[in-house]
Amino acid sequence: MEKGRYNKISDVAGVLVGHRTVEEGDVHTGVTVILPRPQIFRHKCPAAVHVINGFGKTSGLLQIEEMGVLESPIALTNTLSVGVVQQALVRHMLAENKEIGTLTGTVNVVVGECNDSYLNDIRACRVQEVDVFSAIADARADFALGSVGAGRGMSCFEMKGGIGSASRIIPIGNERYTLGALVLTNFGRKEDFLKGGSAFLPAENSAPEQGSILMILASDLPLSSRQLKRLCRRTPAALARVGSWLGNGSGDIAIAFSTGNEVSHFSSAAIQTMHVLNENYIDLAFRAAIEACEEAILSSLHASETLIGKDGHVRYSLKDTLAQMKKSNENT
Repeated sequence: MEKGRYNKISDVAGVLVGHRTVEEGDVHTGVTVILPRPQIFRHKCPAAVHVINGFGKTSGLLQIEEMGVLESPIALTNTLSVGVVQQALVRHMLAENKEIGTLTGTVNVVVGECNDSYLNDIRACRVQEVDVFSAIADARADFALGSVGAGRGMSCFEMKGGIGSASRIIPIGNERYTLGALVLTNFGRKEDFLKGGSAFLPAENSAPEQGSILMILASDLPLSSRQLKRLCRRTPAALARVGSWLGNGSGDIAIAFSTGNEVSHFSSAAIQTMHVLNENYIDLAFRAAIEACEEAILSSLHASETLIGKDGHVRYSLKDTLAQMKKSNENT
């Protein structure tokens, strides 16, 4: 399918992404924040989540599952920093919305995580609230990919992973809609990595697959939370296409939201009307979600550079891994 201007989740109008990379000694980590639209608390997005394998410590998914709306930015970080990032998002939302906790209820902030402890000194708990505020201030349409923000210390197929993104254009009638994906990749064994349907990398070790991936889908298609849930449920197809088999210790979670509809927080109307995609056309969105997720995973590998992390642990980039293979083959 056709790609968007940046081939990133930000090709969905209004969606911005910011990073804060924290790099200090054995610390290689950070924060990435996805801003769905301005004033998200007042103008909520229909949303859905799907937990493929629940070995994760995310925050805020339960209310999305129940209410079907997103009312905060989505932040990504390392496993032991979820609490501080959650608190920082709360402070950001309180500063932006004076009504929270006074004239109206509280706010459901969303934080996702992956465990970057192979490369990062995760016990240092180095991420601070100011890093979240910096990531929000950095939000832009043409954002960086790879070993940045939350992706700094992440591994993918035992190579250097991190932040990846891609987008697809969905033509329906005379309209052109966009679906974008952003992923935080931290999963997979080298021997399982598929390119073009074939495995071609040698095994790194015999350790079990214990990684994780967060997949964020955004679209300006007018989708209901039920339809967004259906999109989320297609994301395992993208994982399978690159070689993941969703290991026991893996946290694999998809979150989707639509900017094509709005749920007003302060509406007093007893009946609210929404436009919803005719499901005779939803296969186009399914295909776009799978294609965008697959390419986003690959982009996290292509955009990352080799990193020497905590205790001298090394994750070679895909580029350097292929170069090493070529050199080895030439010598044999």
